Amino acid sequence: MRHPRLARRARIGFIAVCCGYAAPCAVISVLRSTPAEAQTTLPGLGTVDFPTSGPPEAQKEFLRGLLLLHSFEYISAEKAFRRAEALAPEFAMAYWGEAMTYNHGVWNEQDLASARATLARLGATPEARRAKAPTAREQRYLEAVEALYGAGDKPRRDTLYAAVIERLVRENPADLEAKAFYALALLGLNQGIRDTVTYLRAAPYADTVFRANPNHPGAAHYLIHSFDDPLHAAKGLEAARAYSRIAPEAAHAQHMTTHIFLAMGMWDEVVSQNRIAVSLTSEVPGHYTSWLVYGMIQQGRWAEAEDLVQRLRNTLKEGGLRPQYSAVAEIRGHLLLHNAAWRSGMAGWSLNRDKMTVAGELADRFTAGMIAYFRRDAADLGVTAAGVARLADALRTDRGPHDPATMAGEVMARELGAMQLFMSDRREDAVLRMREATAIEDAMPMEYGPPAILQPSHELLGNMLLEMRPAESEQEFLRALALAPGRTRSLAGLARAAVANGDKATAQRAVDQLAAIWHAANPRVKDEIPPLRRLVAGMP
Repeated sequence: MRHPRLARRARIGFIAVCCGYAAPCAVISVLRSTPAEAQTTLPGLGTVDFPTSGPPEAQKEFLRGLLLLHSFEYISAEKAFRRAEALAPEFAMAYWGEAMTYNHGVWNEQDLASARATLARLGATPEARRAKAPTAREQRYLEAVEALYGAGDKPRRDTLYAAVIERLVRENPADLEAKAFYALALLGLNQGIRDTVTYLRAAPYADTVFRANPNHPGAAHYLIHSFDDPLHAAKGLEAARAYSRIAPEAAHAQHMTTHIFLAMGMWDEVVSQNRIAVSLTSEVPGHYTSWLVYGMIQQGRWAEAEDLVQRLRNTLKEGGLRPQYSAVAEIRGHLLLHNAAWRSGMAGWSLNRDKMTVAGELADRFTAGMIAYFRRDAADLGVTAAGVARLADALRTDRGPHDPATMAGEVMARELGAMQLFMSDRREDAVLRMREATAIEDAMPMEYGPPAILQPSHELLGNMLLEMRPAESEQEFLRALALAPGRTRSLAGLARAAVANGDKATAQRAVDQLAAIWHAANPRVKDEIPPLRRLVAGMP
């Protein structure tokens, strides 16, 4: 799921509310602390080996910050690096570490002003700062951070930074941290847009670190990011299972494992790990709770999901941040699409779109369009479709035609247009409109979470074709499942399409998979399985 990102100062409040992780009070165990080796284990966060020239007490805080940094626990990491600075005001690598907490490359966030201010506290110029790093290796790390926060626009600075880190890897082949940070630098090159080719370039560096140090949080973390799409997720399963063990005290680590689990349709694990992440933070609308609700929806635990969505909405009665209002809109849309409760109390919610991000408003308007479509309310559907089309046009103007948010908006606008055509018995025109939508979705970067397009286009087209030409519908559901393995609405559609086409083997596999996913589903959901089994049993 692609989330709108905030400037860092705004995001700090969001993390404090949604992902409020505090560093554990466990004592750091320094296994070896000679100048040549500095392998450190922090119970609950993992093990790193990063020797520096800092004095022992400052080095302990530096390594605590480093472990937190690798798990994207940025606020806690910043505090640890600042403690190192206080203990050793001339300790150059402590300032490097703090500056690194202001760069969130995978999320396309960077607090340039805070990073530059941190470096200025170390020294007035790059030359003055470099003079405080006594080794060539530490000087190269400083050179890298100077490039990251130097002159030029962000894409240029990100590219220069990656080039310096690559040089650091070549010069220090035994430095596992250099390889880990190079993997992360590659992941951040595409300004928050997933590029599979570049992500796969990062994997060998992260894997090298993972094999040398199986308890390294960054290695497991960056391997997961490298492989978190449906085509490659199986390659990240070992790292995902390891990361939950490596860093049980890091909320982001527990959630991060589910990037692989969701891409493989492993819904029980998606739910269990995000429950842990929420327990380490708080139950408020946000990234972890959105993934948790989506997993529960796929499990068929719709009543529990509805209760959770209601609780999340209640947390906003005293106010909240824009991403929180947006998260409620998105998860409500996913739930309604699955439980088809089009006349329920939740379907009648009126959410405050003025407090949402553009993505949240798009989700809320699209949900209104789905409600109108399934209620056969042509007038409301027309109004909603026009509103979504205007938002899609605005996104295109603001972000350009190839931005994922723009593309998602254009898919949803076409889907509502197709619904209008389908409702007015212009079904062939509806199919043509849906073909446009599927072409756009197929061109989007791979998803790694609950779909930004609330109604995946191949799934909607499959349902339309199921009423028109069932022989064509089966391929649409198969394509939907290739993009979102284990998605239950697509599995149910595939089962019905395979029955209609006389494809008993496919129908049987789909029903068996659906039954396995719904092993703990609500009775209403489980009741869908016996009729499907009877249909399959009656096939020749």
